[in-house]
Amino acid sequence: MRTFLSFSLLFLSLLAFSCASGQTLIQDTCKACSEQDSNVNLTFCATSLEAAPDSGCASDLPGLGMISMGLVRRNVTSTRFNIKQLLKNKQLDPYVRQCLIDCFDLYSDATLSIKEAMKHYKFKRYIDANFAISSIMDASTTCEQGFQEKSGVISPLTKRNNDTFELSAMTLFMIHILQSG
Repeated sequence: MRTFLSFSLLFLSLLAFSCASGQTLIQDTCKACSEQDSNVNLTFCATSLEAAPDSGCASDLPGLGMISMGLVRRNVTSTRFNIKQLLKNKQLDPYVRQCLIDCFDLYSDATLSIKEAMKHYKFKRYIDANFAISSIMDASTTCEQGFQEKSGVISPLTKRNNDTFELSAMTLFMIHILQSG
């Protein structure tokens, strides 16, 4: 029993150390990312990554990059679902409805793009992963711009589009660092 308790304490100590180094990795990565890319806010980056399961125990940049891609995937999936819910409203202005339909199509494509990006990333095909993540950034921007084309129209997706864009920018930064060696 005493050996088991000693082993358990050793394991928990190592886990705590590993998780503390994961927090440092997040802070260092987000600091560098926000300094290099004006599209990334340090607080947004750190709180987003820290909220992700297992991110505090990430031991290296490739692992943190995959966690970041997971955040993009969840955001894209959630945004697509939100758009689907908004489209159920029969009272929508026809212009807003068309914008939402366009955004739904963009985010549907983005769900495929993030799956491809994750596959490329896993196999260290960083150029292909970069291309797929860039297309997700473009989708969020295109979606938001659709609402802005008509005066007085307010996008119901601004925060979601901005989050998609920023999470993608974070991910691209990590891919770029890995690409650079």
